[in-house]
Amino acid sequence: PVSGGSQTAASVGSAVHAAVTALREKVIALAVGDARSPLHGLAAGDVGVADGRLSARGAAGRGETLQALAARHGEIEAGGEARPGDEEKQFAMYAFGAQFAEVRIDADLGMLRVSRMVGVFDIGRALNAKLARSQLMGGMVWGIGMALHEDTVMDERLGRIVNNNLAEYHVPVNADVPAIEVAWIEGADAHANPIGVKGIGEIGITGAAAAVANAVYHATGRRVRDLPITLDKLL
Repeated sequence: PVSGGSQTAASVGSAVHAAVTALREKVIALAVGDARSPLHGLAAGDVGVADGRLSARGAAGRGETLQALAARHGEIEAGGEARPGDEEKQFAMYAFGAQFAEVRIDADLGMLRVSRMVGVFDIGRALNAKLARSQLMGGMVWGIGMALHEDTVMDERLGRIVNNNLAEYHVPVNADVPAIEVAWIEGADAHANPIGVKGIGEIGITGAAAAVANAVYHATGRRVRDLPITLDKLL
């Protein structure tokens, strides 16, 4: 399955990338054109920027800090924006993945539990690996809730939701969360945007409930299409 939403990091990040690139070019141009700079007279392509410092390529000792440059020229600003390009018409920009679930059912009590889940995703470049893993894992846990726990009960006479609190609207707790493995394909997607990232807001839950339902089918022979999967639907 794919996820087509949550493109904030991809769109805003691309605009930030464009602004930073423009700022980089601007500070280099100021440095090579400033007679007071150690980099004066160099070609712009011969100057690099790293760790808050401008340096001549191949001669790291020749350079100055961005702070020193700004002290002479004052505040230095640059802007950037991100717009859809022709690549959008030629390539799919979505994140996608595959999920696998293992379930165990007590033959006597009929208790159903997810014992293991594995998810592998193509999310382009992960800007923050720790946050990406947490987001994907959280989506998979949410998928367990969708498959086995969460059910909105409506009073058809009054048109009101009966279980409108966490005491009666069941969601997964720690005891319901099994061993979950999350992995993703490393590498930026050059076709997606300048920073090579994709949206990962929903991809963790996309497919999770279906994986659990398929595992239940393989374990019991019962195909349940009305979620959540409860004991009465397996009898």
